[in-house]
Amino acid sequence: MQDSREFLERLLEEPGPSGFESRPARVWRAEAETFSEKVWSDVHGNSFAEMGVDRRPRLMLAGHVDEIGLQITHVDEKGFLYVDGIGGWDPQVLIGQRVRVMGSEGDVPGVVGKKPIHLIKPDDRKKVTEITDIWVDLGAGSADEVRDLGVRVGDALVLAAGFLRLAGDRIASRAIDNRAGAYVVLEALRLLSDAPAEQAGVVAVATVQEEIGFTGGGARSSAFALAPDVALVVDVTFSTDVPDANKKELGEHEIGKGPVLSRGSAMHPLIFDRLVEVAEKEDIPYSIQAAPRASRTDADGIFLVRSGVPTGLISIPNRYMHSPNEIVSVEDLVRASRLLAGFARSLRSDSSFVQT
Repeated sequence: MQDSREFLERLLEEPGPSGFESRPARVWRAEAETFSEKVWSDVHGNSFAEMGVDRRPRLMLAGHVDEIGLQITHVDEKGFLYVDGIGGWDPQVLIGQRVRVMGSEGDVPGVVGKKPIHLIKPDDRKKVTEITDIWVDLGAGSADEVRDLGVRVGDALVLAAGFLRLAGDRIASRAIDNRAGAYVVLEALRLLSDAPAEQAGVVAVATVQEEIGFTGGGARSSAFALAPDVALVVDVTFSTDVPDANKKELGEHEIGKGPVLSRGSAMHPLIFDRLVEVAEKEDIPYSIQAAPRASRTDADGIFLVRSGVPTGLISIPNRYMHSPNEIVSVEDLVRASRLLAGFARSLRSDSSFVQT
């Protein structure tokens, strides 16, 4: 398990906002090649690892490998960078942060700048900061110096917040949404390489562009290519064990208390029932989350592909989502991987999810 945690740390450290996922995707595929039967990628940047190539039914395990980030929209004559968000940001989180710009010659460090509070008029101090109110300072003195650093308009950047071990089995990092899911699906495949499913073939997929996937992102294109019989999606969800969490709206989900199983929306009821059955058989604790509308995950991009894919959603409770310091429990990741592997082993060639 120690090697797996080192893999998780490597995966989280690599910057890879939506549309710029190649670096964490390469880390994912390199790990997959150590035990998978087949590993490949596609034109969109989705990464695939397969066990049981000729077995059926085919189970797709999807976790998106992208993260939220920023993109340079303008470089002024003094060398200051202006940016826009890749994915959903609370701009207040960005103020005063350090960043890593993914330049053509390597990562370039910088800091987020904003007018000091001393210079802000009292009436304006309570106003919410917008992304248009901030800039990125590389220490350069001109646009030419920025260009010499290998940085140009269109380059992506992430906050410079690395992997951090906290008390117990808790970890903090940027990009846990959703490198954690990409990690879990590959760890499930690792478990199946040691104790295979008797009949099912399994393809783990590190999908791309979920954070901006208004049309289904890489999940839709990869599901179309694979034509799976069943799909399970792994993402993160809001942990409600923090102050001011609204359990009436979100449900009760605590980090360290197991994965979260979703009902409604894109999730197939028979898949949910089987996940519950496997969790209880394997003594895996879980909670249930209602999704009466869209799940806002890759499940939305998969379940209507072709003639329909019976789809389930397993989520990891996550504190401080879309921040540079998201927190999860490693044991929850382990449990989720066990649940996926157990589900795969439960499938038979005659398993049917047609609703009657």
